[in-house]
Amino acid sequence: MSPQLPPTSGVGNGDDAADAMRRKIEELEHEVERLRVHHAVPHIEVPTMQPPRPSRGLLRGLLIALVLVLALALAAGLLPKLHRQQVLAAESTEAQAAKPIVPVATVTRAPAASSLTLPGTLQPVTEAPVLARASGYVKRRYADIGDRVKAGQVLAEIEAPELQQQVRQAAATLEQTRAALEQSKANLTQGLANRDLARVSAERYGRLAQRGIVSKQENDTWQAQYKAQDAAVESLRKAVAAAQSNVAEAQANLGRVQEMESYLKVRAPFAGVVTLRNVDAGTLVAEGNTMLFRVAQTGVLRVFINAPQVNASSMKPGEHAQLSFTELSGRGFGGLLTRSSGSLDPATRTLLVEVQVPNPKGELMPGMYANVTLQAARATPPLLIPSEALITRGEGATAAVVDAGGAVHFRHLQLGRDTGLELEVLDGLEEGMKVIVNPNDKVREGVVVETRPFLRPKTPGAPPAPAGASAKKAG
Repeated sequence: MSPQLPPTSGVGNGDDAADAMRRKIEELEHEVERLRVHHAVPHIEVPTMQPPRPSRGLLRGLLIALVLVLALALAAGLLPKLHRQQVLAAESTEAQAAKPIVPVATVTRAPAASSLTLPGTLQPVTEAPVLARASGYVKRRYADIGDRVKAGQVLAEIEAPELQQQVRQAAATLEQTRAALEQSKANLTQGLANRDLARVSAERYGRLAQRGIVSKQENDTWQAQYKAQDAAVESLRKAVAAAQSNVAEAQANLGRVQEMESYLKVRAPFAGVVTLRNVDAGTLVAEGNTMLFRVAQTGVLRVFINAPQVNASSMKPGEHAQLSFTELSGRGFGGLLTRSSGSLDPATRTLLVEVQVPNPKGELMPGMYANVTLQAARATPPLLIPSEALITRGEGATAAVVDAGGAVHFRHLQLGRDTGLELEVLDGLEEGMKVIVNPNDKVREGVVVETRPFLRPKTPGAPPAPAGASAKKAG
C-alpha cells in the first residue's frame, strides 16, 4: 500500500514545509514497520520520496518577509523605550530645576531665668555615732532602730564593777589629802605660835642687851631662834599649800572617775531617730572603739548636688529649690540653698551645693534619691535650636542655615546643654537665623531651597507646636 502524501503547493512554507513532510514520512515508515511485525508480512515495499526543493523566488520572498517582521518587531520595542527615556530625562531636568522644600526653625534665645534639675541623695543635717566611753558589759538596752529619742535619753546601761571601785578609791584618796591638809594647817598654827614666842623673847633680850643686863652671846641666841621660827612658819605655809594642791588633785581624780561612771549610762547626744544598733544585752564593749548606736536628726534633711560651671555663679545662699521623688509622684517639697563650697572641683568642673529641706512629719527618709530643681539666672542666656537641626560630621557639630536669598550655608557650633527637645548653642549662630531641621542629601552648601515652618510631631493629648516654643518656658 502506497502512502497518501499531502499535496504540495507552489506557495508552501519553504524549509518548514519540507521539515514537516520529512517528519510525516518518518512516521509512516514507523507505522509500516509496526504493521509488518504485527501481521508477519515478510516484506513491504516502502517507496522513498524526495522532498521537493523550494524555488529561488520562494526563498527570496521568505527572506523579505522575515526582514519585514524583524523590522516591525524592532520598531514596536524601541520606540516606547526611547519615549520613556525622553520622559525620564525631562522629569530629571524638571526636578533639578525645582527648589528642594525643607523645614526650618528660627534660632531663639533662652530666657534669663531657667530651671536646673540635678540629682542628689538625702542626708541628715546632723548624724552622730554613739560609742562606749567606758569598758564593760551591756547591762540593759533601752532603744532600737527606728525609735525616736530625746536629747539625753538613756539608750543603754553598761556594767563595770572595776570602775565603781576606782570611784571609791578616788574618794578615799580625797579624804586622805584633806586630812593631811588639816594636819598641815595645825602645824602652821603651832609654828606661828612658836614664832610669836621667839619674836617676843628676841625683842626682850635685845633691850636687855642694850642695857648690859645680858651678854651679847645670849642675845644672839634668841635672835637666831626667832629667825629659825620664822623660817619654819614659811615652810609650814608651803606644806599647807602642797596639801591643798593634793586635795585639788584628789578632787579632780574623783570627778574624772565619777564622770566615767556616768558614761555607764549611754545617752542620746541630741533628739533624733536611732538608725543603727550594734549591741545587745551582755555584749562586751571597749572604751572608744565599740559603736553602740547611730542617731540621726531627721527634722531637717539636706542634699548635696553638683552644679555645672555654667550655673555656678547663680548658686547663692537663700535661693529656693523644689525637690521631687519618684515614689512620691505628684508631690513637691520646698527646700532652701544654704551654702556652697565656693570653689569648683577641678576633676568635674562642678560646684558642690547644699540644699536643706524641712521634714517635720518625717515623710522623707535619709538615703532617698531626689531630683532638685533650682532657678538658675544667667547674665547671657544661650541660643536654642531644635535638637533635630544638629548635624554631626567629622569636622564637629554643624547646622545648615538658610540666608535671606534661600541659599544654604553650614555653620560650626559650640554647644551647651542638651535639654532633649532643644540644644543650647554658645557660639556659631545668631538670634533670628533660620536653621534646617532634619536636612537630607539635597541640602548642600550653596543650594537654593524653599522653606516651610517646622512643626513637631503630634504627641498624645497635645497639638503640634512650632520649634522654639519651649524656649518661652524655664529650662
